[in-house]
Amino acid sequence: MHQDRFFESTRGKIVTALRGRRGSSAFDLAAEFGLSPNAIRQQLVILERDGLVAGQRVRRGKTKPTVEYALTTEADRLFPQRYDRMLNAVLREVRASGGDGAVQAIFDGMGKRSAARLKDVIDPQQPAPERARELTRVLRASGVEADVVPSGDGFAITEHSCPYAKTVAEHPEVCSVIHTIMHEVVSPDIKQTESLATGGSACRFEGT
Repeated sequence: MHQDRFFESTRGKIVTALRGRRGSSAFDLAAEFGLSPNAIRQQLVILERDGLVAGQRVRRGKTKPTVEYALTTEADRLFPQRYDRMLNAVLREVRASGGDGAVQAIFDGMGKRSAARLKDVIDPQQPAPERARELTRVLRASGVEADVVPSGDGFAITEHSCPYAKTVAEHPEVCSVIHTIMHEVVSPDIKQTESLATGGSACRFEGT
C-alpha cells in the first residue's frame, strides 16, 4: 500500500515516466505533467538525494547543455520484480505437460479474476472513456507507465512499459490478461493497435 501511494505522488509519477527512457529534462517532465520546471526540479532533487535518479548534462542540437535525468538501478526496487527465468521455466513445464490450452487457461483465469476485482473499484455505469481513465490510474499505481488520450471519435490507452516483456516473447498468452481486463472493464469493443511484444514502441488500445 505504501508503494501504491508513492506512485500516486508527483515523485512517483516522475519515476514512472522515466522508466524505459534514456533521460528527460525538467522542462520535458514539466510539460508532461502541467507543472512548472522549478516544481519538477524540487522533486528531482529529492529523488536524486534518495539515489533513485541521476542527472547528466547533454547537448541537444546547437542549444546550450541541459540536464537530463534517468533512473538508477536502485529505482528498480520500486517496481514489481520480474522473475522472468523462473516464470518462463514454469510455463514451459505447463505447456509440455498440458499443451498450449493449459497455458492459455492460466492467463484466462488470471484475466477474469483481475477484471472482477477492478469492477469493484471502477464503476461500470461510467462512460467508457472515464472507465479508461480509472484503469490507467490503477495501472500507474502499480508501476506501469500508462496514459489515456482522445483519439478520433474515441480514446486510446497506451502502456509504455510491460512488467512481463521478457515473458511475452516466449509465451504470448500472457497478453490475454490485459486483453480480458480491457474488454470486461473498459469496453468490449476495444481493439489493440500496437504491441510491445511485436516490436511496437508501446501497447496501444483504442475504443469508443
